[in-house]
Amino acid sequence: MKPHLTSRLVAVLALSLAAAVPAAAWADDHKSKDHEAARTALARGQVLPLTRILAIAEQRAPGDVLKVELEDDDGKLVYEVKILGRNGRVRELDIDARTGTVLKIEND
Repeated sequence: MKPHLTSRLVAVLALSLAAAVPAAAWADDHKSKDHEAARTALARGQVLPLTRILAIAEQRAPGDVLKVELEDDDGKLVYEVKILGRNGRVRELDIDARTGTVLKIEND
């Protein structure tokens, strides 16, 4: 992954893409406390660091990261990563925020 394309993304998202509470509670509370929750969740080992998630995404779908979101998927926190592939196609990966398991890859 090219550092110049993701450095700003990492800086913005590193503090806002994790949760310190169970996923259902995070969904209700994330708008006001997402930065604090991200730091706490990361410190507690409840979610993987964004740099690790991006490395996993790069292994499975090489290209440039366009967008990263953290979503509550039926009580499980999932990173949704959109990547512009080297072939010009956009791919979306769903990655378990706690384990780093790639749950789904689809072409947009």
